[in-house]
Amino acid sequence: MKISSWLLGGLVSAFAMVSAALPGAAEAAEKYVNTPNQYVTVDGVRLAYRSLGASENAPPLVLLQHFTGTMDDWDSALIDGLAKRRRVIILANPGIGASAGPAPDSVAGMAHLAEGFIDALNLKSVDILGFSIGGSVAQQIVADRPDLPRKMILVGAGPQGGEGIKDLQSVIADGIKRAGEMKVHPKVALFFTATDAGIAAGNAYVKRSNNHTVDVEQQASQESIGAQAKALITWGMSPSNFAQLEAIKQSVLIVNGSHDLIIPTVNSYVLFQHIPNARLILYPDSGHGSLFQYHDLFVAEANAFLDGVH
Repeated sequence: MKISSWLLGGLVSAFAMVSAALPGAAEAAEKYVNTPNQYVTVDGVRLAYRSLGASENAPPLVLLQHFTGTMDDWDSALIDGLAKRRRVIILANPGIGASAGPAPDSVAGMAHLAEGFIDALNLKSVDILGFSIGGSVAQQIVADRPDLPRKMILVGAGPQGGEGIKDLQSVIADGIKRAGEMKVHPKVALFFTATDAGIAAGNAYVKRSNNHTVDVEQQASQESIGAQAKALITWGMSPSNFAQLEAIKQSVLIVNGSHDLIIPTVNSYVLFQHIPNARLILYPDSGHGSLFQYHDLFVAEANAFLDGVH
């Protein structure tokens, strides 16, 4: 799949690192902004990750990032909130940020390396939070290795062949244009609604991300953006994976905003319909970045789900 050069240039600009003033006071060692990179090698690929928090009573929670997202692009308040109750492991997708490449151009290829990453850490069971394309990767992991995830959280995700997923290029191009007109960071236009509340939440998220004090990452290269775009668009053009979804035995929490532009919200309901033991949360006046807009509520509901019996 060929990705036009103007779009690649726009995507690079859209996800450019945001400069943020560092806090004046020293942060505690367990704050995400101070968490250094660690590395493992899987199939000859050096993968970067960050780990913070601890729990003796639950598996670690592995976070799989969105399309072109680095580890720095996570909302630091969300990560800190999750890490208060459990070990959180943030994986840098292959070919993105501090992880070596090339970036796989298929969801299956991304899942294969994520599975190898979990094995390399000698983790026999994990909880998984997959955001956006990370939610596609999580679906593939549970299909490949049904014994590996204990529970899963799918945020801003959709099934194979899901409505509107194949339109990624035009959606992002439109978002970049609107961001310029609105004079906001492209993620504000793409991940949040255009209401006053949505714009304010988007601007607040921008300040809480890309504020790492150590091991700051580079943004995705045009080659990696093209590979991940091919992977997600192909996922959207593929036949449905309903049979795989219906075979999932794990408890799954599905989360989205009321107006997701990247992975249209209807896809969350379709996942809910086809995963037997699923529950669905939709946040009001929010988009693809609903977990960042409602980060405190999301952390509370994620903890309740992960700590629950079912």
